[in-house]
Amino acid sequence: MLDKLDFLAGQYAELNKKISDPEVIADQNQWRKLMKEQAHIEPIIMKYNEYSKTLNGIEDAKEMLADKEIGKDFKEMAEAELEELTEKSAQQEEELRVLLLPKDPNDDKNVIVEIRAGAGGSEAALFAGDLFRMYTRYAERQGWKSDILSSSIPDIGGIKEIIFLIEGKGAYSRLKYDSGVHRVQRIPTTESGGRIHTSTATVAVLPEAEDVEIDINANDLRVDVYRSSGNGGQCVNTTDSAVRITHLPTGMVVTCQDEKSQLKNKDKALKVLKSRLLEIEQQKQASEIAEDRKSQVGTGDRSERIRTYNFPQGRISDHRIGLTVYQLEAFLDGDIDEMINALVTSDQAAKLKQQS
Repeated sequence: MLDKLDFLAGQYAELNKKISDPEVIADQNQWRKLMKEQAHIEPIIMKYNEYSKTLNGIEDAKEMLADKEIGKDFKEMAEAELEELTEKSAQQEEELRVLLLPKDPNDDKNVIVEIRAGAGGSEAALFAGDLFRMYTRYAERQGWKSDILSSSIPDIGGIKEIIFLIEGKGAYSRLKYDSGVHRVQRIPTTESGGRIHTSTATVAVLPEAEDVEIDINANDLRVDVYRSSGNGGQCVNTTDSAVRITHLPTGMVVTCQDEKSQLKNKDKALKVLKSRLLEIEQQKQASEIAEDRKSQVGTGDRSERIRTYNFPQGRISDHRIGLTVYQLEAFLDGDIDEMINALVTSDQAAKLKQQS
């Protein structure tokens, strides 16, 4: 590990020189690339500097204890310092091992979240609406922006399907573990007998694709425009502003009709299409690295039942890591960091174990 850290320290020093070079600054594309690389390495170097300082302190304490002429008071002080620094170095070493884990290249990206009502009829649609509010409230807590790309709202209330963008640094790193089937157990407001019903909704969290990652040939697209349907204000239902894009090689279809502008609807539909195509490409790569896939805490299998929201008991249980929290109301209001932190820790532990 120390050899790798020494190599990164040299690389970091070299990057600092390059990003200060006027010729490099003049080439904005190269400069941005180097700045991104530096930002990735910097937390590791900062922690390595702390670790090195702790190791030096340990050596100083050992030298002091090796002095036969040391007084009793100084000896006790050196022993206490050595014990404290030894514990600190072990903690810092563990933190460095986590920082040195291969970084998911998508972690800093925005996300496109797709929520669809599953089994359970109107209750499933209401639950899908609850999940949408949960994620958008979480985004607000993080200072992120959210934007609806496409939606289908049934007359009975709730959400049949919604696709929305969350823009914020690190959004994917926090939300990527939520892809899968979410299950709710509660008494519907329409249930006179007070029986608990079970309903589901599926969530898919996709990293937003950048143009350099997914290059779509315009000849591979069929773009249809039509008049929006459903709830809408003036102009929305009276002009051909809705857009349906079909990706001919895969048969994938994306529609968007939420905006008054045909151009805006097309732009939003393309965002969704690109992210779905990127997901397909990444799944192909992941299947080629089966062991790496196994080490992850369910980051992408939409058919996997990952979590249960039990209203009578006020609990949320994540079935992958066996964690249950009991603040259901706060959780649905976007206070989901405890669950996310546990999933991140579990994923890191699995990867560290795989490396050992």
